Amino acid sequence: MDQITNLAILKIISVLFVAALSGIVGVFALTRRMTLAADAMSHIALPGLGLAIMFKIDPLIGGGLALVLGALLVWALERKTKISAETVIGVIFSASLALGSLLIHSGEELLDALFGNIGSLTFNESIFGIVASIIIIALILKLKSKFTLSFISEDIARVSGINTSLINLTFLLCFVVAIILGLKFLGALLMGSLVIIPAASSRNLAKGLNFDLLISVLIAIISVISGLIISSKLNLDLGPIIVVSAAFIFFISVILKKED
Repeated sequence: MDQITNLAILKIISVLFVAALSGIVGVFALTRRMTLAADAMSHIALPGLGLAIMFKIDPLIGGGLALVLGALLVWALERKTKISAETVIGVIFSASLALGSLLIHSGEELLDALFGNIGSLTFNESIFGIVASIIIIALILKLKSKFTLSFISEDIARVSGINTSLINLTFLLCFVVAIILGLKFLGALLMGSLVIIPAASSRNLAKGLNFDLLISVLIAIISVISGLIISSKLNLDLGPIIVVSAAFIFFISVILKKED
């Protein structure tokens, strides 16, 4: 019983760390004007999930590889064509969604891939989620000034000596890691929402980057805690409840938003 309890606590801690990471990534995604693309980006995992299920390997590995390849493809196409990241991601998203629907045949497997299942998190995955979240959070905070300047004005960033191409790639990979870490408990369909909605709520309330990051993290964590409590009390799926909780907070932030 103690082992089960300890594992459950570890899962919750892991999910909260991933929520914190998502809140931070979301702030910079909004600054980079990736609001719609952020949600679509998580769907790029679907072909990898389908192939992993087909070949009976860990879906997290398949989904993760698909997301990393997708991020590299977005970065390369964005550089080559000068088309915005949202447009490139939209094209890849459409293709990924079609491929994923062809590869995932089982209804139960499809639901787990789309909406996640916190019960499937293992001890090792939970530990990995905590460690990876801490590393990526530390990296983003270290580069936050470069991220902000590059996303607001690439020209000024270049003049300042910043390698904007490398910064864009670094952020896309950080974004992808956040999505990968959330696949097991939120799924490919909903994980993008945990990245964008808390950041959008924070943007309504915060003044200044540091406060923006803090509020976004708090909203993401509160959304997850609310989801855990409500889903356990009402015996509902966790993922949709987390997103509904985040959306509820967003609408409150709209009401509380002060005019500039």
